[in-house]
Amino acid sequence: MSSSAQLRPGVAVGPYPQIEDIRENWMDRTAAKLVGLFRQRVSGRNPGHTRFLALVESEGTELAGLSDKQLKQHIPDLRRKLYSEGLEDHLVARAFAMIREVAERQLGIRHFDVQLIGGRIMLAGKIAEMETGEGKTLTATLPACTAALAGIPVHVITVNDFLVQRDAAWMEPLYRFFGLSVGVIYEGIQPEERRKAYACDIAYGTNKQLVFDYLKDQLLLGRDAPRMRLQIERMYATNPRARHLLLRGLCFVIVDEADSVLIDEARTPLIISNKGDSSFEEKIYGEAIDMAGQLTVGSDFTIHPREHNAELTEQGRRHATSLAEPYGGVWIGARRREDLIQRALAALHLYHKDKQYIVRNGKIQIVDEYTGRVMADRSWERGLHQMIEAKEGCEITGQQETLARISYQRFFRRYLRVTGMTGTVREVAGELWSVYRLPVVTIPTNKPVKREQLRSEVYLTAEEKWNAVIDSVRRLHAEGRPILVGTRSVEASEHVSGLLFANGLVHHILNARQDQDEAEVISRAGERGRITVATNMAGRGTDIKLAPGVAEIGGLHVLATEFHDSRRIDRQLFGRCGRQGDPGSYQVIVSLEDEVFFEWIKKNTHRLRKFFPRQGVSLPGWYGIPLARWVQNVAENRNSRIRQQLLKMDQQLSDLLSFTGRGE
Repeated sequence: MSSSAQLRPGVAVGPYPQIEDIRENWMDRTAAKLVGLFRQRVSGRNPGHTRFLALVESEGTELAGLSDKQLKQHIPDLRRKLYSEGLEDHLVARAFAMIREVAERQLGIRHFDVQLIGGRIMLAGKIAEMETGEGKTLTATLPACTAALAGIPVHVITVNDFLVQRDAAWMEPLYRFFGLSVGVIYEGIQPEERRKAYACDIAYGTNKQLVFDYLKDQLLLGRDAPRMRLQIERMYATNPRARHLLLRGLCFVIVDEADSVLIDEARTPLIISNKGDSSFEEKIYGEAIDMAGQLTVGSDFTIHPREHNAELTEQGRRHATSLAEPYGGVWIGARRREDLIQRALAALHLYHKDKQYIVRNGKIQIVDEYTGRVMADRSWERGLHQMIEAKEGCEITGQQETLARISYQRFFRRYLRVTGMTGTVREVAGELWSVYRLPVVTIPTNKPVKREQLRSEVYLTAEEKWNAVIDSVRRLHAEGRPILVGTRSVEASEHVSGLLFANGLVHHILNARQDQDEAEVISRAGERGRITVATNMAGRGTDIKLAPGVAEIGGLHVLATEFHDSRRIDRQLFGRCGRQGDPGSYQVIVSLEDEVFFEWIKKNTHRLRKFFPRQGVSLPGWYGIPLARWVQNVAENRNSRIRQQLLKMDQQLSDLLSFTGRGE
């Protein structure tokens, strides 16, 4: 977002306020990333807020003795001043003091000083890095309520529908006290309901829902709808386009779990498309899968798991030509033939059921690697989705004709002001600045962190790892401690479940296939002796509260059974324990057969045995964990390059589409 863009009090100018696209070359991006890293080192820590906190405390002292009726009488004056004078420190302090007082009365919880600091950081258009468990949901009410009182439409974005509905319902009594309306946007609601939700002062929704609704608006507006024309339509047209728009524009957005939304999910563009005819394609994809199944890895093709593709060798091309000869038609052209077969090979060897996707009700549903949740309405591009449907014997949906598309990077840079919060962001501070011009500020914890890290264990084989996991669970369960076993995929979670069952350990499982009782599973995960096995669904936004007596025996223990590509996702899992000063512990038990080590193991298998003198002994910590960190660093750098390439390609496609008159 341009540093010159200002968030204005009152309703933003124009019928659909947003910032126009910024064009940057590689020098601009490189310089911005270096500046971001430098800024983070120099000023990334929490600056002094003593004077501001004193202002809030002073205002709060005056409000404490007022009745609810008297408190409400102060709201119109505050709204009027915020609207006319803007977000000045003394007015923000008064708003924060009032919000804190109302939160205590309406919700039974009072903002801590560190949450006031986090709220001020966000209102200034920065990312607040707050330790997991520090109450980010409550913190968000400070900038959201203050901006809404100033007449600025506010969007609060989080990572899934469960959290959207939970957070909006939880905080609504606070907003309602101030006379502010709250809208909720989630999967399945109709356009008219969406329009009403976006018309509210504060709208809660997921990033996916928001971007798709924005793209629908852009399709309606087209590229020939400047502000003046829309205003004229409002005055004279009987059915103006503005009446059918879903959003009111892109004014102020608060992104919860900002690194997940702005970084991790930014590898995938959002696309609106038309369904095509699948009758012809069904035959083609079935033939491709059949031919690919007859090719041999190594001699006919090579697999590149990090790039998620497969490549035919020279021998493989000749073999594919002979296999395709009886079919004719589209299989005659060499380029088309090889492209189809390589996608079929990727579908067979790189995309696995219960890892990257599940099959539900005869349909392929993608599982989000970062959240562990099903993305029911997403599909892979360029025929890959249809290849997987053919592989699993599902109905072929047909390739889609793209109507509009945009990346998260381009979308969020169009807001007049972007801000956010997360517990794990310092590793990508440079990228946040270079892409979004968002500085990161680390907020101190309200209470000292008592989270204990136990010795990590890295085994040679998966079998040894699972044996160690079961031994650890059995030992801690005997002590009565609640345990959260974190896995990377649905398949792994169900494998752990089978092992626990075989060992007589009663447990509960939470994954994309078994998500109906999510709220209850999470609410009871902190009970004495409770064992919970979960994918990343039990990561971000999950608050596991300890039952009475559990803190005295050590609190929740988190057991990670596999490293992720990103260290931040691992830290999110560890952050489920030791929250708000509670005791807790975590441990990593992994093997070199895990997916994250795959590429490294392929090249170094012959060197490993000397580090494992006998079966069942873990790799020395001084070797195993640095190896894992190095592998993760390689993966994070690769993913960063993918995001940069996506942004560049997205801008180029936007320029090409501009000649067709399409929305994006």
